[in-house]
Amino acid sequence: MSAASTTPRAAVSARQLAWRRRRETLRRGWAEFRQHRAGLVGLGILVVFVVVALAAPLLASSTDISVTRAPGGVLEHPSSTYWLGTDDSGRPVLSLLIWGARISLLVGLTATVISMVIGTLVGLMSGYFEGWGGALLFRVTEWFLVIPFLPLAIVLATVLGRSLFNIILVIGITSWPATALLIRSQTLSIKERPYLERARVLGAGRSHQIGRHILPNVMPMVFANTTLTVAIAILTETTLSFLGLGDPTRVSWGTMLDQAYSVGAITTGSWWFFMPPGICVILVVLSFTLIGQALEDVVNPRLKARR
Repeated sequence: MSAASTTPRAAVSARQLAWRRRRETLRRGWAEFRQHRAGLVGLGILVVFVVVALAAPLLASSTDISVTRAPGGVLEHPSSTYWLGTDDSGRPVLSLLIWGARISLLVGLTATVISMVIGTLVGLMSGYFEGWGGALLFRVTEWFLVIPFLPLAIVLATVLGRSLFNIILVIGITSWPATALLIRSQTLSIKERPYLERARVLGAGRSHQIGRHILPNVMPMVFANTTLTVAIAILTETTLSFLGLGDPTRVSWGTMLDQAYSVGAITTGSWWFFMPPGICVILVVLSFTLIGQALEDVVNPRLKARR
């Protein structure tokens, strides 16, 4: 009776201890992250864009981005009425920027989640399992690394068609190999550590070793790599949309650049049409890059020793 009653308490206390350690690790990580001024600047820029994207219905009317209900004239200069002027359909460029932030961030984040899931699973499996299975996954990863990323994405986007889902899918399934290679190298290193050998001796199965020992140790590298992959995904979405492979029914910064190029905004001097979306892309990519570099220093202390 007493042994049965103490077992759940011991399990609860062990669980609480594990959560306490995780919270303490996150607290230390945040304290180290705050020491990186560039990382904080990148986080601040990203927060601004995320707030703008979430508050788009409050900041700009959805009717302003409709071609048939555009309120302004064609390519009007910036004024007190239209702070960033209008496009070739009479839509306010500022409204297009605000609503375009939603699509660009959505594509970048969703495609990155797909890329991280595929890359992490392939990296874990190819690094942990020996024999033909792991070798086959490693060869597939190498094959994807050899093929140029952008031409492959262009071909897939052309074949699948112009839609938001297809763009997300194309970016997700073409940007995972670098993550898989990173996770594989980490898995090979962790697999040789004493605590994993001790777990094998005590009878831990493969799923237990991967889920309880290897995956938690590679997750910091996954999170650090995620921020850099988001930047690549946003740039890829912008490139594909600029090439006319984006979703024509959705407003994104890439489709704005494509439309500005199509109507000759550069040659006519309509800088307010093509410069704002380009600057927004640069700022968001820069923010993710700064955050990623700061997270790399946090999760990899050896980088700090080299610097």
